[in-house]
Amino acid sequence: MYKLWIATYKEFLLLKRDFGGLIILFIMPLVLVITVTLIQDSSFKEINEAKIPILFIDYDNGEVSQSITENLQKSNTFEIVTKIKGKKIVEKTASDLVLKGKYQLAIIIPENLSINLNAKVNQNVTKILGEFGLDEENEGEAVLQKIKQQEIKLFFDPATQLSFKNGIKNAIDKMVSKIETQSIYTAFQKELETEESLFEAKNFIKFTEVFTENRQKIIRPNSVQHNVPAWSLFAIFFIIIPLSINIVKEKNQGTFVRLQTNPVSNLTILSSKIIVYLLVCMLQFIMMLLVGKFIFPLIGLESLIINGSYFLLFIVALFVGLAAIGFGVLLGTIASSPEQSAPFGATSVVVLAAIGGVWIPVFAMPKFMQIIAKISPMNWGLNGFYDVILRDAKFVDILPEISLLGLFFIVLLTISIYIDKLKNAI
Repeated sequence: MYKLWIATYKEFLLLKRDFGGLIILFIMPLVLVITVTLIQDSSFKEINEAKIPILFIDYDNGEVSQSITENLQKSNTFEIVTKIKGKKIVEKTASDLVLKGKYQLAIIIPENLSINLNAKVNQNVTKILGEFGLDEENEGEAVLQKIKQQEIKLFFDPATQLSFKNGIKNAIDKMVSKIETQSIYTAFQKELETEESLFEAKNFIKFTEVFTENRQKIIRPNSVQHNVPAWSLFAIFFIIIPLSINIVKEKNQGTFVRLQTNPVSNLTILSSKIIVYLLVCMLQFIMMLLVGKFIFPLIGLESLIINGSYFLLFIVALFVGLAAIGFGVLLGTIASSPEQSAPFGATSVVVLAAIGGVWIPVFAMPKFMQIIAKISPMNWGLNGFYDVILRDAKFVDILPEISLLGLFFIVLLTISIYIDKLKNAI
């Protein structure tokens, strides 16, 4: 036990002298989580609070275009621009401005849209009533009349994201569908010659988002709850860099050989590294939680809310740390110089984070990448954190994730020991 304590103290001194490594381990994660969360929060507020200017050209000047204008204004999302420098915008000008990125969107309402819509609706209503023998006089005329399909043109900035395009298309489609439905109701009422409203215009079906209810209050997940565990995971895995460099330096400087000449087993030396770096991982995690809980509210962000058990949260963090240490030990064993271990360690962490869902949610990835994501230890850790923080999971719920992380640690550590024995035997 005394030997383990001395070896652990030696590892602590080495880490303490590595000022650059300490910055990577403690300062970088803080800067990263605060910066990313602030950017995401600012972007979200900008989208929801700031109005997006859009070009609106109305060649119809009828009920339909007026209704679309009113709906766009009520959304509080768009600022409708119909004139530039006091001059009305034409389609060519709007197209050029959007192409240059001056505006995100231009909407062109075609000529006689309202007239043609009413004519088409009246035609359909007359035909339906004629089928029931209620309007035989106009049935033939309704069938013979042909009305060309109308099209509302949308010009998007080429740099506009697909999600924004689809959102706008769906919103305008919903507006137009509502207008068409209302026109049908009005046409039926007119044909049946009644002043009383026969149809209720209010939607019968509505959508309601239901949030998880916990401890008699509704929990609304926020960006902080997603960012803190994600970037804590990223920070913990960054111990791969200083740990692998530490092992490589000991090999190259002959320190490891001198340690082996002492009455100290390799297991004791390895255990001391695991203890020190595992403590570092837990300190990193505690620091990130404290930042999310107390610092974020001071800079205008929401406070970190943890629905589940803190004990289970630290269990997940412990196994995440072990997985990162196993990777770092393997890399340090294989690499022959710091120049090999540092770039490869940094790159591998970024790749594991990318495929593990730290940057982009796994469900938004292609099917093939969703399968690849399941083999990333960062994905296992992230799911474990989300289970505890957002889903109020029990120990049984996180058992699959921590088992995979523990197995990952054991397998990589076993491989490292085997490779080290082969090198020493040679």
